[in-house]
Amino acid sequence: MKTVVIAPDSFKGSISASDAARALAEGWTRVRPGDTIVLRPMADGGEGTLDAFAMAVRGALRMPVTVDGPHHEPVDSEWLLLPPTPQSPRGIGVVELARTSGIEVLGGLLNPWGADTRGFGEAIAAALDHGVSSLVVGIGSSASTDGGMGALTALGARFTDRTGALVLRGLRGLATVEHADLSLLRPVPPGGAIVLTDVSNPLLGPRGAAKIFGPQKGLDAEGMMRADQALSRLAGLLATDPSAQGAGAAGGAGYGMLTWGATLTPGARDVGRLIGLADAVANADIVVTGEGSFDGQSAEGKAPAHVAELARAAGIRAGLAAGRIARDADLGEFSATEALDMLSGSSEAALAEPAKWLREAGSRLGLALGNTTHP
Repeated sequence: MKTVVIAPDSFKGSISASDAARALAEGWTRVRPGDTIVLRPMADGGEGTLDAFAMAVRGALRMPVTVDGPHHEPVDSEWLLLPPTPQSPRGIGVVELARTSGIEVLGGLLNPWGADTRGFGEAIAAALDHGVSSLVVGIGSSASTDGGMGALTALGARFTDRTGALVLRGLRGLATVEHADLSLLRPVPPGGAIVLTDVSNPLLGPRGAAKIFGPQKGLDAEGMMRADQALSRLAGLLATDPSAQGAGAAGGAGYGMLTWGATLTPGARDVGRLIGLADAVANADIVVTGEGSFDGQSAEGKAPAHVAELARAAGIRAGLAAGRIARDADLGEFSATEALDMLSGSSEAALAEPAKWLREAGSRLGLALGNTTHP
């Protein structure tokens, strides 16, 4: 019998991290029913962050909240309340931008000029109203390019045009903003707020929010240029450095969170710390991780690389299941790998039935790794 930690990230657009973990576990137990399975789904700040905490932290409570979504209509969402700790005696709030202001909320109908992060800020405000001691905030999968202006507005800031009127929401408002009043901005909670992100892009320029992430939100070449100019207007009004690492994350939501007083941090590493991943791996014989596309960039702070790093430190074998494994991927940390597109015959087949092929990958990894005794 062995103890196996299963800690995948989400397979974006296909299956959540928690469901991926369950599917891998089902496949593993088909071939090794006597093993002890420990589920620790991972996240990097994007979709699935809240679910990862909910599965890993005993006593976590889902707190319903209705917010104003990126389509300017109500969205039934939730934030997560983690139990008190000595450092956070009133609990830790976990807020996921993807659930409130994410591109998935739009249901395929992009709104590049009107979408904003107001609902995200409203969910943060709900956690503050509850009285949490500290916050963990995930900012991946944003639907907007608003520099975090919507979230800051929900937290008490005022953004006005040259006439003193409140600006419109989203990029339209950024294009006319002339004044920023942060005097009524709510403070971060006593224990602080950390923001999870897996990108280090600045707010402006060729690696900035508009240029790099604008196309996925519906901006064309001209739109990206205009959006960068609008974000520059915002940066000219605020004291926060637009070149700060991660300021461009989630359409500039990282910049808004820095302005609020939060601290940006690599998502996978901090999620792992908060869900007790290192301890779980240290007490395991094998660890299995995964993500949708494992490529040359996956070693740069992504969840599988962090999991593999912990496995190496613990002296145990690591396995990888990915939707696809690119030719430039560095697989040196893994003793066994499985690609769902190869198992299913095509990327389309893998995307159509991810749980089925993750179960198959789990079984194959169980056979490949289960009978080994040392790395």
